[in-house]
Amino acid sequence: MKALIPVSEKASVLVEALPYIQKYGGKVAVIKLGAYPLLPAKVRKSIMRDIVLLKYTGMHPVIVHGGGPGITEEMEKRGKEAKFINGLRVTDAETARIVKKVFSGINKEIVKYLKLAGGKAKPAWGDKGLFKIKPKGRKFGFVGEVTKVSPKEVLSAVKKGRIPVVAPMGLGPKGKSYNINADTAATKLAVALKAEKLTFMTSVEGFLEKGKLIPTLTVKQAKTKIKKGVAKAGMIPKLEAGIYAVNNGVKKAHLINGDKEHALLLEIYTDKGIGTEVVK
Repeated sequence: MKALIPVSEKASVLVEALPYIQKYGGKVAVIKLGAYPLLPAKVRKSIMRDIVLLKYTGMHPVIVHGGGPGITEEMEKRGKEAKFINGLRVTDAETARIVKKVFSGINKEIVKYLKLAGGKAKPAWGDKGLFKIKPKGRKFGFVGEVTKVSPKEVLSAVKKGRIPVVAPMGLGPKGKSYNINADTAATKLAVALKAEKLTFMTSVEGFLEKGKLIPTLTVKQAKTKIKKGVAKAGMIPKLEAGIYAVNNGVKKAHLINGDKEHALLLEIYTDKGIGTEVVK
């Protein structure tokens, strides 16, 4: 049985949220969903409800999803071994088809859950003109590096009251589709949209130092944490993405734990927040 929250406490939460609702009304928030396929369906639906709530309180959320675990699982079913170089998936022609299939399933589910929560959604495939790329290199196969972002379709969807759901693929030479790192796609898109916020929903609390969550990092501090080896493994590209975004016009980048209930709302609409923010 859930503990009952006093009515006065509920009211204070709403009052605390008011200045943030006023401040961020009309602003774009790019949300990168990390490890989304690994989350229970209940949690995935809850995240979509929170995103719809952001929309109804005046923000313009734009979703970018990945699909790494699902791609690896599908590859293994077909007897293929997943290979990575510097964290990027080596993508041959067959793997590229698998990537597109997995992304299609994830994209459709997100759109469905947004609609169930009362939102209006619009699928947006990066290889339909949103992202232009140059091949990362022969050893990577169909992996692209973003050279240009054309967010016209995304902006059109936002203006029509829809929530764009972006699959991170790009258009390469000879009209071929290329896989793009989802963190990079979200970061480049946030910069192109002049977003107020870029939020990475991950499987960790944020940036931890000696087991303690650090709520705020300036760009200078974040660079120092990377340089001194305090930031490790998967946290490094997240911080680097946050640094790039903030240095290129995005007001704040956030790292939060998507497993936590209502993490997105708590980070944006409360004084204390719940994860780590990177600021100028």
